[in-house]
Order: sequence, then structure tokens, then C-alpha cells
Amino acid sequence: MAEYKVILSDAEERMEEAVMYLEEALSHIRAGKANIKLLDGIRVDNYGSMVPINNCAAVTTPDARTIAIKPWDKSMFKIIEKAIINSDLGIMPENNGEIIRIGIPPLTEERRKQLAKQCGKEGEQARVSVRNARRDGNEALKKAVKEGLSEDFQKDGEADLQKKHDHYVKKIEELLAAKEKEIMTV
Repeated sequence: MAEYKVILSDAEERMEEAVMYLEEALSHIRAGKANIKLLDGIRVDNYGSMVPINNCAAVTTPDARTIAIKPWDKSMFKIIEKAIINSDLGIMPENNGEIIRIGIPPLTEERRKQLAKQCGKEGEQARVSVRNARRDGNEALKKAVKEGLSEDFQKDGEADLQKKHDHYVKKIEELLAAKEKEIMTV
């Protein structure tokens, strides 16, 4: 009985992690609005260690189309600027000696479609992870039957796993729909 609950909770935990990963991945996809999470993937060399930009500068969004970066150390201006230029962000920063500004241009229709497609790929990865968690849970239940778990528990467990699978896939679909709406809104 205890093993049955462990199998189900492990599978649910893996499904939850897949959804959390998708939320994180979608937050890094640019939707035409300034969002400081766009810079999370960019690392800069700060006294010998690679750190996120927000560890060595104040990062703010003064308006919907601008990200402002104010380094705490003046020597970091060129390093941060170079890291942003070399990143896959595709935006040229402006440096006035006090603040580095990143202007977020409005997205073209073609770019919106590319981003929506990218979201779809991320969503499919999350769906596959959820399906794999369900499959592994079902296999663990079958193995547990051979070790003495009743077949009724196995059937109940498979039904529970399917319900959890459906719940998390629905959650993934909702996240994707919300992100796609955000991207396609001009």
C-alpha cells in the first residue's frame, strides 16, 4: 500500500516539474513587452565568475517597451553590453554612461508566428514529459503487482495516473493558450 502511494506521488511530482519547467521556458520567450526575465539566460563575467545580469546591476522596466540596466560597478558597462549583443535576444542595447537601455521593438507578424511555434515546441516537450511520467508510473505499478500488490490497486493506480495526466496536460494547454494570446496581441 505504501509503495502504491509512493509510485503515484513520484509520477505526480514529475508531471508537476514538467509544468513548472514549461512555465519557466515560456516566461523567457519575448512577447513584445519589456520583461526582465528576458535577461535571465544571459551571464556576464563578474570578477571571475559567470553570473546573471541582475546579480551585478539593477534591472528595471520603466515602461512597457524598455528595460533599464544600471550596473553597480562602472567597469561592468562594456561587459554587460557585450553579453547582451552576443546573446540570442537580437536587440542592440543603448549605453549613455549611466544606464544601459534595451528598447523592445514591436514584433512583426512573422516573428509572432515563429514565437508561437517555439511555444508549441516547448509545450510538446512538457506533454511528452507528462506522458513519460504516466508510463513510468504504470510500469512501476505492474512491477509492484509481481511483488505482491493487488491487481485492484494496480487498476486504481492506473486510473489515478490517467486523471493526473489529463489534469496536467490541461494545465499545459492553458499555459500555451495564454502565452499564444499574449504573443499574438498587438
